[in-house]
Amino acid sequence: MLRRLSADDARFKTLTFTTGLNLLVADKTASSADTDSRNSAGKSSVIELVHFLLGSRATAKSLAMNKALRGTTFGLDMDWPGLDQLLEVRRSGSRAKYVSLSQDVFGAPADVLFNGNGNGGVELSVEQWTRTIERDLFGLRGDHPGVNGRTLLSFLVRRASSHAFNEPTRTFSQQSAAEASSNLAYLLGLDWQLVDGYRELAARKATRTQLQKAVNDPVWGRIVGSTADLRGQITLAEAQVERLRGQVATFQVVPEYERLKDRADQVSRRIKQLAQEDVIDQHNLEELQAAVTETTDVEVSYLEPAYSELGILLNDQVRRRFEDVKTFHHSIVRNRRRFLEEEIEELTERLNARRAERARLGEDQARLLRDLADGGALEALTALQTALGREEAALGALRHRFEAAQTLEASARQITAKSVELQQAVDTDLQERRQQTNEAILLFSQYAQRLYGEGREAYLAIEAGRSSLSITPRIDSDDSRGINNMVIFCFDLTLAVLAHRHGRGPDFLIHDSHLYDGVDERQIAKALALAVEVTEEERMQYIITINTDNLGVAAQRGFNPEPYIRSPRLTDHDEGGLFGFRFKAVGKA
Repeated sequence: MLRRLSADDARFKTLTFTTGLNLLVADKTASSADTDSRNSAGKSSVIELVHFLLGSRATAKSLAMNKALRGTTFGLDMDWPGLDQLLEVRRSGSRAKYVSLSQDVFGAPADVLFNGNGNGGVELSVEQWTRTIERDLFGLRGDHPGVNGRTLLSFLVRRASSHAFNEPTRTFSQQSAAEASSNLAYLLGLDWQLVDGYRELAARKATRTQLQKAVNDPVWGRIVGSTADLRGQITLAEAQVERLRGQVATFQVVPEYERLKDRADQVSRRIKQLAQEDVIDQHNLEELQAAVTETTDVEVSYLEPAYSELGILLNDQVRRRFEDVKTFHHSIVRNRRRFLEEEIEELTERLNARRAERARLGEDQARLLRDLADGGALEALTALQTALGREEAALGALRHRFEAAQTLEASARQITAKSVELQQAVDTDLQERRQQTNEAILLFSQYAQRLYGEGREAYLAIEAGRSSLSITPRIDSDDSRGINNMVIFCFDLTLAVLAHRHGRGPDFLIHDSHLYDGVDERQIAKALALAVEVTEEERMQYIITINTDNLGVAAQRGFNPEPYIRSPRLTDHDEGGLFGFRFKAVGKA
């Protein structure tokens, strides 16, 4: 139980609490103007400070982080399991990451920072303090994904700043049904680990939704793609990889590959050169052969008969000189023919020699080309292997994308199947836990009928849904705000009592005055009377901040509030509020 809320600022109104009902009253003073509001009295601030001292995360909007309060150290004295003395909790906005405790309830591991004040006090991080609350106040040990001590506390200490009074089964407006239901299942004694499967499914569904959006995006869609497109790309990539693998497998590294390649190039150039030289020599040969044909002796036998017919007689001297000329001419012709024949022979020999060299070079060229065709240089093999590795990596990436695309396309069916399977499992568990569900249903109905009479149908509808464990508290009504608030009252009282009875929660429940806004005066009186009876029977504590007008109408309906009003009473006067002075707050005070 909570015993005392204090601060090291002398202006702060220290609040004390006892077992049972505790009424923190905010009065409107006679001197208040019409524009004054009891929101400045600090009723909601009590709730915020309790959360701050019980490990809530400090943000820029947190009350204790306000510039006017940042240097103030707030304190909460409370009973603690296993301790004979009160546990004193201290925390300030200036050192919001740490909580000071008067006694070591964490276990004092090596990472705990001791205050060194000699009285056994320790200083814990907020995370350590939260784990201690989960262990000692809620009985949570080890890993407990889906169930969080801060969320459990938020059902027992609702905050108006988080819109916790909008719905009975949520503690803030954006809370998912799956997250809330696993925590509610724990408080009600159901299989919260099984129910947490809804949260995991919701996370998978959210991830799939984001991936599906990415796939549909023209740019990001290339990262995954569709299975149909990827299947075709994989087929082509596999064929390319197999082709390269075959080339690598049959590749032979030829020693001195570059030398052989250079030799082959030289042979090729020599063959071309020989062919060009053959063309020239063949042309010259043809001309020489034609010249030999044209080189013959001059026919002179017709001269003497010609001269005789003319009556000219050639004397011996003339005939002798003619024979000399004829002999000389025959000598010239023979010499020319011999020269031409020698030239022809030389050209023929050169042509034959080149023909033989060309044949030999052809054989060398064929051998070199065979060697080069059978293999290649080491650099070529390395390049081929690099290309193969690159194509294999690309193929692997395509296969991973294909698997991702398959998973994405199949995930919707898998999520649906898992949802149906989980729904059946939770439904079976609810059947097996009829004792727990019946206890919760009957307790809620009992509380509701105490407020509205036995003729009013009131119950808890607990069933396995497709996306979460559905827990719906209902009171037959016209859906007015007042009745909806009383649904929250009965539901929270049911949660607190069941959790405390079975060792799954602390022995206190706290409500803000917002809960009673718009509630019929008769139900206010009955709710306060019910709170007195239940806290006495269950040995629990119920703290409620309330305005004097709501308290007045409850008194008119037969409820006597005096024994339960805790001092001091807060007012809307400048110095009458919880903090003893006014300051600019982010939210309601």
